[in-house]
Amino acid sequence: MNDLMIIVPTRGRPRAVAEIAHAVQATTTGDTAVTIVIDDDDPDFDAYVAAAADAGFHLRHGPHTNMIEALNCGAGWAADQADNLMFMGDDHRPRTLGFDTAYLAALADLRWGWVYGNDLIQGPNLPTQFAVTSDVVRVLGHMSPPEFKHLYMDNWVLALGTHTGRIRYLPDVIVEHLHPVSGKVEWDDGYRRVNAPDMYSHDQHMFDRHDFTADVDQLRKLMPA
Repeated sequence: MNDLMIIVPTRGRPRAVAEIAHAVQATTTGDTAVTIVIDDDDPDFDAYVAAAADAGFHLRHGPHTNMIEALNCGAGWAADQADNLMFMGDDHRPRTLGFDTAYLAALADLRWGWVYGNDLIQGPNLPTQFAVTSDVVRVLGHMSPPEFKHLYMDNWVLALGTHTGRIRYLPDVIVEHLHPVSGKVEWDDGYRRVNAPDMYSHDQHMFDRHDFTADVDQLRKLMPA
């Protein structure tokens, strides 16, 4: 088993795989692997298969309809392959040498829970990327509530981690988020699709009605008696 498995759900951006590989290879110092998760109907399916093979990444695929489905599909497999899991979007790039080792040390100190670094946009305000102990994923049955489509997963992680006292922010660990709001990349069809008003409306509604009490009840299995 790996110490950390980075899961990257992605669609329509196979060229990002080489960039992620370069960033990960330049910054990891621990026993860390990467899994790319794609949709069966991605027009760039074959390009992803080739890119993942070139990078030495695992590849998972399925009939997903949104990013959260893809992430949970990858996490369900990866929770048995690594002691800790990390979510990164295909537009995140680790910049700090040993970011993975820092995440693992924080998670070991917490014993279970979540850790996130500085994405240079949201900072401490939202974990747009995060690592979590695999036992949390196994107990909850997912890495993100499946009712979400793309957004508000980071809000959920922050809320649940804060409520349980099992989340830590590492301000000096940079995992840059190359999102259009940063001004560093352009808006493309993918960004416009997942940031559409109806996507925000749906996922905010799901977040507002989410049953955090049920989450906490499940996580009690990880708490000492």
